[in-house]
Amino acid sequence: MGIQIKTPEEIEKMRIAGRLAAEVLEMIGGHVKKGATTEELDQICHDHIVHKQGGYPATLNYGGSVYPVTLDSDGKATQPIATDGGFPKSICTSVNDVVCHGIPNKKPLRNGDIFNLDVTVIKDGYHGDTSKMFVVGEPTPQAKKLIQTTQDSLYMAIDMVKPGARLGDIGYAIQKYAEGKGYSIVKEYCGHGIGAKFHEEPQVTHYGRPGTGVELQEGMTFTIEPMVNFGKRHVKHNKKDGWTVLTKDRSLSAQWEHTLLVTSTGVEVLTRREEEPF
Repeated sequence: MGIQIKTPEEIEKMRIAGRLAAEVLEMIGGHVKKGATTEELDQICHDHIVHKQGGYPATLNYGGSVYPVTLDSDGKATQPIATDGGFPKSICTSVNDVVCHGIPNKKPLRNGDIFNLDVTVIKDGYHGDTSKMFVVGEPTPQAKKLIQTTQDSLYMAIDMVKPGARLGDIGYAIQKYAEGKGYSIVKEYCGHGIGAKFHEEPQVTHYGRPGTGVELQEGMTFTIEPMVNFGKRHVKHNKKDGWTVLTKDRSLSAQWEHTLLVTSTGVEVLTRREEEPF
């Protein structure tokens, strides 16, 4: 299936899903502290999405052979009836050297830990996908600079989004900026189109060649989510859980993500948080 240009009705649903996803990240910050576990954060996010927002966490059982949204007696979304190999939690928590798809667990967070919390809310059949870096206590200067550079690369890319822009130019700009700061860009994972499906066309790489790639059109919706490593770009999978992606050299990694809409004049950040400038 090709790139889906969203209708005004679809765009409004995506605005709602995006705002809810942003709200989860705004809500969870107060729970991030030394001694908390990512499993506890997962439960808090799950309960907020399901019981307060009336939505459903898209990652829960994603990739499994059974992926239903079941409803309780009040008509609210609950857990799927089976997991069968799918992602087992409602959020991804990628700590320190974990690049993406980290599974929440019982290990207490320590002072200086950094982690990406990635959340996707399904509401009325449409997805809002976003992530943010969190720090436990005080980060090292190296971690702080990595986190800031990654966020800056995302904001720079967002500023480039408008009708007629090409994804190759955007990917090139992200790569040039991050590498110019001495870091590396993960190439195995990318942003993606999003809407009624979690992952649609186009693929949005965070590297590229100027003047190439898909030309953006009004009504397109997609994510940009650069993954930037402190060391080399190479990654490896945790074979035991089948999901977790780590830096091969065990260096720190950072990521930020937003869901975007191409408008007639530029871009609308559908997952914008209240703290953000745009």
